[in-house]
Amino acid sequence: MTNNNAPRFLVIDGYTRAAREELQSGGASVAADLYVGMLERCGSAGTECDVIFPADPGASLPAGAAIRDYDGVAWTGCSSCVFSGEPDVAVQIEFVRECFRQGVPAFGSCWAAQIAVVAAGGEVALNPNGREMGIARGITLTDEGRAHPLYEGKPAVFDAFTSHDDEVTVLPADATRLSGNDFTRVQSVVVKHEGAEFWGLQYHPEYNLHEMARLMFCRLEKLIRLGFFADEAAGLAHIDQLEALHADPSREDIASALDLKPDVMDESLRTVEVRNWINHLVLPNMRR
Repeated sequence: MTNNNAPRFLVIDGYTRAAREELQSGGASVAADLYVGMLERCGSAGTECDVIFPADPGASLPAGAAIRDYDGVAWTGCSSCVFSGEPDVAVQIEFVRECFRQGVPAFGSCWAAQIAVVAAGGEVALNPNGREMGIARGITLTDEGRAHPLYEGKPAVFDAFTSHDDEVTVLPADATRLSGNDFTRVQSVVVKHEGAEFWGLQYHPEYNLHEMARLMFCRLEKLIRLGFFADEAAGLAHIDQLEALHADPSREDIASALDLKPDVMDESLRTVEVRNWINHLVLPNMRR
């Protein structure tokens, strides 16, 4: 039985089919599955999620009133580049604009924040500091972030799972930077556009230690090339540590060696932003 008091979400996974298959071959979950699970855990009983893959050839995207059938739109991370010029990227940016026009609250990780900014007139470029991977350290709330409901119940300084090469460089009008760290100036942003709001994070609350381990496995060759690991053996040893700590969170030896704090270990703390988006933006604006 449908719970009419529970939200209905549209989850948008921008990965290409080939990119999704690459993740699965390395033991990582499809991004949409991570988001659906997170929304169902953070939402009320009866929460519904529909998933679309806009990068797939012939994908059918809702428009107009069909978008307004949803109480919120959630965008996953993605391995594409916003400024690549690829046709599927252009399709996704235009779909963000359509969601703005329809006035549906939106939320998302990494790629999501970047395309929301670009769709509203801002800019994204390669991060001159290089790739931020594994744990984003010392994310610090701005004055606006400390006052914003997105961060109700979150420490003023925290760590988070991350994986990205690009960063937001120019904010559009009516956008507000809520946090940043020494590596990436914009770690979260609120974009207000066409009468709607998009709460975007550069980091990944949907990840856990296992998913980060599998993502690192999938990206191991690149990470070695970039100097994250000296060689394959060092990379695999790190991945094994993440997996061991995921299997047994009481392993303080590993947590201490990797300097992993409750910000990333505790799912309830890690997903504060998701619950706040649902409670402060989605539920008050539910159309049913």
